[in-house]
Amino acid sequence: MAGVTLGLLVVGGVALGVTLSGSSAPAHHRIRTEAPTTSSSSTSSTTSTSLTTPTTSSTPSTSAPVASSFTPIGFTPTPGLLAGKVVGVDPGHNGKNYTDPTFLNKQIFNGVNYEGCDTTGTETDSGYSEAQFNFNVATYLRSDLEADGATVVMTRTSNTGVGPCVTTRAQILNNAGADVAVDIHADGGPTTGRGFAVLEPVADGPNDAIVGPSESLGALVVSHFLTTGIPTSNYDGTNGVDFRNNLAGLNLATEPKILIECGNMKNPIDAALLVTPAFQQSAAAALAQAVIAFLTTNS
Repeated sequence: MAGVTLGLLVVGGVALGVTLSGSSAPAHHRIRTEAPTTSSSSTSSTTSTSLTTPTTSSTPSTSAPVASSFTPIGFTPTPGLLAGKVVGVDPGHNGKNYTDPTFLNKQIFNGVNYEGCDTTGTETDSGYSEAQFNFNVATYLRSDLEADGATVVMTRTSNTGVGPCVTTRAQILNNAGADVAVDIHADGGPTTGRGFAVLEPVADGPNDAIVGPSESLGALVVSHFLTTGIPTSNYDGTNGVDFRNNLAGLNLATEPKILIECGNMKNPIDAALLVTPAFQQSAAAALAQAVIAFLTTNS
């Protein structure tokens, strides 16, 4: 379903539409500051470990083969179940962030300290970018939630732009009146580290009221994300949860919100899953089920 453009954000010389659809990188990220290792063409041919870019802003890349050891999970919508609900979806980073280091290095206040506007995100050892993964999962998630009747607000609607800053992303979702929000990422941790982690806010004043509900949301995300077959992180947090006070997206949120590191792109086992459409769709389905469970029990 086509979105409704609320306005344009001009960042790094690129105009980004903020779309209302009706139908911040953790400190341990390894960031990429150079150009992708594969062709920049929007229709590049890929394998399961190549950088991919969708040909439109609403169609995730689907060229990577499914890992043989992975069993996908599905999503069955209930039309109208989330009617009247607004869900914020923030796919971290952006596909062209590496082209504008000046923009990325611009200092913003994250609610506690100053930090850079954004980063490039990480990538697999063979060059599949976190920004692409985040965007693909977010797009699948939007489709799942819209099928249940939710209005979905995305902080970016393509993977070919720069930004917006992490503070702007939080503001977009707050201003939309989101009932709940999810920040989507993948990590760049140690090569021996596996698994996903759900990052949750610590009270800092502006977000005090959403800390408790965010913990409830986080527990649901952990429970549902385990159905994808990827384990909780063995290096980040405890039992899949890490409380963070240095992330603008969580510090500045006014709606229940979590950030999920869906896996470790620097671990070969995780990476082989993360690049596949089957896992990306399963990750989205798990997140959708968690959001639905939260919204239908906390209304």
